[in-house]
Amino acid sequence: MPQSAVKYILLSEDKLKKFILSEYNLENAYINQIKFKDTDKQRAVYKVEYNSKSYCLKKVYYTVEELLFVYSSIEWLYRFNLNVPKILSTKSGGRFVIYNDMIFILTPWIEGEKCNYDNTSHIIKSAKTLAKVHKYTENFFPIEGSNLRLGYENIYSSMNKHFHQLLNYSNLAFEYQDIFSNIFISHFDICINLAKISNDVASHINTSNMRKSLCHLDFVNKNIIFDNKQNVWIIDFDKCKLDYCAHDISYFLRRFLKRENTNWDLNLLIDCIHEYEKIIPLTVDDYRYILSYISFPQKYWKLSRDYYNNIEKCNKSSFITLLSKTVKHTEKQLEMIYGFKNFIEENYLL
Repeated sequence: MPQSAVKYILLSEDKLKKFILSEYNLENAYINQIKFKDTDKQRAVYKVEYNSKSYCLKKVYYTVEELLFVYSSIEWLYRFNLNVPKILSTKSGGRFVIYNDMIFILTPWIEGEKCNYDNTSHIIKSAKTLAKVHKYTENFFPIEGSNLRLGYENIYSSMNKHFHQLLNYSNLAFEYQDIFSNIFISHFDICINLAKISNDVASHINTSNMRKSLCHLDFVNKNIIFDNKQNVWIIDFDKCKLDYCAHDISYFLRRFLKRENTNWDLNLLIDCIHEYEKIIPLTVDDYRYILSYISFPQKYWKLSRDYYNNIEKCNKSSFITLLSKTVKHTEKQLEMIYGFKNFIEENYLL
């Protein structure tokens, strides 16, 4: 039997009730599988309903020590009155259940609407909430026994590497001269300009002058829930680490700015930054990090990397479609980056 099939059997409803939910006195609950990913980092999410209450049962993919860090993060934020779903205790007072080397946690199910990127109010409220997370966790430390999760990756090293990879992909594009390569070449000047700005700005970042805190690192619409009173809830802390606040901010910003409807909107970007800074001010190096991060043509680079590394095996039609969609708004991205760069220069003299 394939390994994936074995894993799936271990997650059957009967076994979940007998070995997992029984530890919460929920063995008679109704279970609905919401998500299942059978990869090296196998994960699953179930909605559990019992006596008019709903819960989220999650199989996590990390170690107990990492789970204790996640648990500490949620508890810390809860104490500062941020809306986060607490990890519920088992009937014996434990924080999780282990079955066949798989770790399960249970939290309340948060009902509501995920952050709507077409709703400016949602985006602005989310930016303010992220600022509160960073403000209240500047002095965060996890409980004993936790694995200390640290980010703090060197953005200049990353951007410089990717910049030179793009130059290499341009050589390959001229060599292959296929449809994908022709699209790549026709937008190369704009994208390499974006990459150059990103690389140049990153080279001037002084990381010792950057704000640090606990960072969610997956602060995107599916993890930002608005309840029926429009309160903001933050869920899914699986990727959280101690990191630069600007990393969290940049990831949040790029996710909605690159969309068709929001389309690299400079005013929306600045409004988010202003809302964030009402809670916690940013340094010039935080701004440099954000500028570098959102300037780099990430999707253009990633598609090129995957295409030229697997050119004999990949589905060329799919890559052509994805690249055509990706480069559609690169001019708008460059225009926004120039505007944001000018904004920073006027306020901080980069």
